[in-house]
Amino acid sequence: MFTGIIEEVGTVALTVIRMGGREISISAPRLFPSMRAGDSLAVNGACLTVTRKQAPATLFFDVSGETLARTLLGDLNVGDRVNLEPALTLEKPVGGHLVSGHIDGIATLVLITPSGDMAEMTFQAPASLCEGMIEKGSVAIDGISLTIAALKEVTFTVAVIPHTLRQTTLFSKKAGDRFNLETDMIGKYIKRFLAGKKTKTTVDIDRGFLAEHGFLTP
Repeated sequence: MFTGIIEEVGTVALTVIRMGGREISISAPRLFPSMRAGDSLAVNGACLTVTRKQAPATLFFDVSGETLARTLLGDLNVGDRVNLEPALTLEKPVGGHLVSGHIDGIATLVLITPSGDMAEMTFQAPASLCEGMIEKGSVAIDGISLTIAALKEVTFTVAVIPHTLRQTTLFSKKAGDRFNLETDMIGKYIKRFLAGKKTKTTVDIDRGFLAEHGFLTP
């Protein structure tokens, strides 16, 4: 579990194709001392497990074929910058929102509108994912917790403050770039619950209905 508050922007040091997947190594000088083999780390929003460490600052991860198919991690090249966040602990403030690290789909940046030191970014995403969003709700873009300022059928807009631009990879992004997208966990559970209800009955409560059930005297 994560919060969407990025703690370091790391650099891809090496990516090697393995049978059924890929091994990725990332240079992360700030997080390296505290990470251990077996720890979880969100890499651009995708939860990965540290398999080993190599001084002075390199962390290694095995990425399965399933993860490669559902995320953009397979597109990473040496030198690419990635958002990193260690797993949430009970001592850590939830400064963003609850993020599982399981990517729901891919979003494409379609418009950047500068606003002083801030920027509004509009993303396109599948309608099935936008259905689970709400205005003023939360969304994770490449692992970054952002608030939805505007929402349409297949697009949503977020306002990005200067601190977030500086502390994440968003400052270097342009229209056409793609991102790992995770929608709000609570919205997904509600959507699943409602979709699973076997009985969906709509009743019009009018005078005839009330009279039939004894609430009105003929």
